[in-house]
This record gives sequence, C-alpha cells and structure tokens, in this order.
Amino acid sequence: MRDELLTLRRWQAQRATFALATVTATSSSAPRPPGATLGVHPDGEVVGSVSGGCVEAAVVEIATRVLGSTTAERATFGISDDDARAVGLTCGGTIEVFIRLVTPDTIDLDALALHLHDQQPVAAATVVEHPDPAAVGRALLLTPTEVAGRTGSSGLDRAVVEIARGMLTQGATGLRHVGVDGQRRLDTVAVLVESFAPRPRLIVFGAIDFAGAVASIGHFLGFHVTVCDARSRFATPARFPDADEVVVDWPHRYLAGTQVEASTAICVLTHDPKFDVPVLVEALRTDAGYLGVMGSRRTHRDRLERLREAGMDDAALARLRSPIGLDLGGRTPQETAVSIAAELIAVRSGASGQPLRDLEGPIHR
Repeated sequence: MRDELLTLRRWQAQRATFALATVTATSSSAPRPPGATLGVHPDGEVVGSVSGGCVEAAVVEIATRVLGSTTAERATFGISDDDARAVGLTCGGTIEVFIRLVTPDTIDLDALALHLHDQQPVAAATVVEHPDPAAVGRALLLTPTEVAGRTGSSGLDRAVVEIARGMLTQGATGLRHVGVDGQRRLDTVAVLVESFAPRPRLIVFGAIDFAGAVASIGHFLGFHVTVCDARSRFATPARFPDADEVVVDWPHRYLAGTQVEASTAICVLTHDPKFDVPVLVEALRTDAGYLGVMGSRRTHRDRLERLREAGMDDAALARLRSPIGLDLGGRTPQETAVSIAAELIAVRSGASGQPLRDLEGPIHR
C-alpha cells in the first residue's frame, strides 16, 4: 500500500468510499507478494497492482461489484483454475486477494502516512474472514506503543495486537488465524497483517553527477536516500532533488554520528583518498550490508594499501565492493547507477546476478 498511499489518501480526503484489493497469500511464482494492493474509485480510477497485470481486470471487476454491494469478497487465482487461464495468470503461481470497502472511518490513511514519513514502524491489521459479516473489513492501525481502531471484540483486539506487533518486529506481512475472541487454537477468524518497516537507508558520499543518478534510482527502489559531501557548493538540494536529505559535512564525521544498520547501503563515489580512506575506515566498523566504492582497479589497489596502513585487516577489506556495480558495460551516470542498483539488489537477496536464462529453479524466491 505504501506506493499507492498518496492517491488513496486523496480519495479518503474527498470522503470517497472506494474498494481496496490486497494480496493476502501467494504460492509458487506469484508475481506480487502479500500486501500488494489495487484501489478502485467509484468513478473508475484505478491505482496499484496485485499481479503485475495477470489478473488485474478480473480484480477490478470484483472491486466494482463490491462497490455496488458493500460486501467484501475473497478470490483465488491459480494456473490450474479455468478462471485463471481466462484472465491470463500464466506465471504458474497462485494468489489470494481480499477486496473490501474503505470508508473515511475504516482506517486513517493520514495517520499511516505520518508514521511512514517519520520512519516509524507501523502495521495495519484487517479482518478478512469472520463468522459475523459486519466484522469483516474492520482494521487496527498499530505501532510498538500505540493502537487505533477496533475489531469489535476486546479479546480479538488483544490477540491481533500481540500477533501484529510480533510480525512488525520481523517486518512480516501475511494472514494469521485465531478464534472470534482471540483464542490461539481456533481459526474461525482470519486477519491480514501488513507491516510497514522503516525504509532502508542508502547513504551516498560524493556530490557528483554519478551520485545524482544513484540517489534517483535509490529513491525509486524505496530507500531513504542521504547524499553527503564536505563541499557546500556541490552538496545542495537543487542538485539532488530525489534525495531525502543532503548533508554538508566531512563524510567520516557524518557517518560516525548517524545510524547504520544491516539494511543500510553505503556508496562511496568520491574516489579521492582524503575523503575515501577516513569514511571507509568508519564504514568498515559498521554493520552496513552493502559497501560499494567507485574507482578503477588501480585506484582500488592503492586504496586497499592506505586502508591497511589505517589498521584494516583483510577480512574487513573483503566487504568492499570495488569497482562498484555489476558488469553491464555502462558508462554514463545513469547506466552506472543501474549497475550499482543491480548489485545492491543481488546482495540484499543473496542472488547470483547472473542472467536468469542461465539458471534453473524458481525465479521468485
């Protein structure tokens, strides 16, 4: 829902009642994960996707029916189903979709957006199956410390909050089953929990043209992007409109004072020893999951010697990805940014980065 939130908030601000379709479960090579959403406005406007195009038309048809009947529906599409063949689901997977009405009082999308803007973990828990049809579609919006909304039963509320907070800690999205009063050994109620963890960070050092392209593609991929450089004439918001923040500071000093987690990606693009060596010494002391450094092989060999002189051992230096990016043959800033992004995605997913046609097994892991 994160990508569609701007449009959905606009609809809610207009006091419109719209239909929202959400993927609740998948199997095999389903094209979109649980939590993927598609919204349908009463005037016919559509936003989002639940299948990458395979079953969109069928889901829009169901959503239109829900808008007219006000009754939520669940639908399953799989390659073995006649309906799936008819709508074009040929990827071999199965997807389950829940389609319900969203009224101005169902869930506060502005509150959800505020938590996301403030980089706070937040989850939405929606009842998708319940013996009482009136309870279907009720939702809770919760953080580690706050809860808004009701399911209709205090026992169910407590159970859902406990389950959702556990899933939020893991960044997990999916269905969970309990009893009507929250009993853990029953499965009469199905609840969809959608976790919205804070966006991972991408820190780009060096306010050069390549950094602008990397910041843009990082923003596109959902990172919270920071560009940092000690030179104030180059490190300006106007030069990096897609960055969430532009910081004027010495890179090593900024990095020493900012939060770096295993999900953080660091790209050092300055290829200038007076910047590179101090910030890399600092970066190698963090848990950052990706450390990419721009420069030729000759530059990298010289950089490694300087880092060894600064006390870095071979185990630490092995974490550096330099020359940065995958071998795509790119030369322009934009092509180089695609190369860097491709390597970053491969590292995060544990994939090989090889052409899919040369591999065997499932495409989606």
